[in-house]
Amino acid sequence: MTSHDETVFTNARIVLEDAVIDGTVVVCDGRVKVIAEGTSRKGVDFGGDYLVPGLVELHTDHLESHYSPRPGVRWNVTAAIQAHDAQIAASGITTVFDCLRLGADEDGGFADGEMRKIADALSVARHENRLRADHRVHLRCEVSAFNVLDHYADFDADHQVGLVSLMDHAPGQRQFQTMDQYILYYKIKRGLSDDAFDAFVKRRQDASAQYSDPHRKALAQACNARGVTIASHDDATLEHVDEAIGLGVRLAEFPTSIEAARASHAAGMSVLMGAPNVVRGSSHSGNVSARQLAQAGVLDVLSSDYVPISLIHAPFILAEEIEDISLPQAIAMVTATPARTVGLDDRGSIKPGSRADLVRVRRGQGEVPVVRGVWREGERVA
Repeated sequence: MTSHDETVFTNARIVLEDAVIDGTVVVCDGRVKVIAEGTSRKGVDFGGDYLVPGLVELHTDHLESHYSPRPGVRWNVTAAIQAHDAQIAASGITTVFDCLRLGADEDGGFADGEMRKIADALSVARHENRLRADHRVHLRCEVSAFNVLDHYADFDADHQVGLVSLMDHAPGQRQFQTMDQYILYYKIKRGLSDDAFDAFVKRRQDASAQYSDPHRKALAQACNARGVTIASHDDATLEHVDEAIGLGVRLAEFPTSIEAARASHAAGMSVLMGAPNVVRGSSHSGNVSARQLAQAGVLDVLSSDYVPISLIHAPFILAEEIEDISLPQAIAMVTATPARTVGLDDRGSIKPGSRADLVRVRRGQGEVPVVRGVWREGERVA
């Protein structure tokens, strides 16, 4: 869009932070200029479709599935990024924090340096204007891994990094408080014998006991010094939440109990749950459901996690099925609140002066939404 050109979107159901209005939005130089009720005689006629802010995705592992589509297979990294980006944008996501895993946890299957390679390719793709969405980096740090600090050192000067999560997937910790869940994830799926599984569990528990606490503190200190938002991961107990508060955590990702979610929310953290959890109606790992947290008033942010289209689907479900959640409140869980949580105050809302990151959505009662158009800073990208 050339300088001072205006784009007009009219006859739209505009989802603001506190209301839905039938009206018109004028965009100029990549920013929202005017919001008005009523229909304009010029502009793009939305025919009553919704106009919502561009979605802000804080936690998605989806890039990994394009880079490594089968065990042991590595796709061209630029092609993988572009395929991921295309699906992200077509789902209405205009800002995305791509998860890169740090620390060998015997589950990732990635070699030293591969995450740095992906981050470098993201930087080049952005420089070459290959990307539809605004891509940033979310480092998923396995604090029980012996080499997580070495891996983090590869990113300590990378300005793409805007979010770091601290996680411990050892048995008996956080997500895997019961061995039933751990057996399903690691023994059955890997086909391990009893002896091999017992040895695996002992290695993971010993590593957690040795490394988790010092690594968690060191990473939090480094992030706080850089001004990078810190997320806790799979908090299960009040003690976990107290620890997160002390570390300066602003985002509580996937708490596994209602008690931890309530305490995190009360402490001012944004509580994040998976949009697939909302769409499916339950957690795939048997932990607390996102709908339960929504009903309790302690759900703040949704993440597409492993299904990008779920991020536009889930808010409509919450607004329809949870009595105390309006559509503006539900849409804020995927726009304004995640943006503010990571310090991006220029996006996430449709208001004068904000970035013109906008999504046209058609959705009938009970239907899967259709994303019909996506604009980033006023330029159509999908």
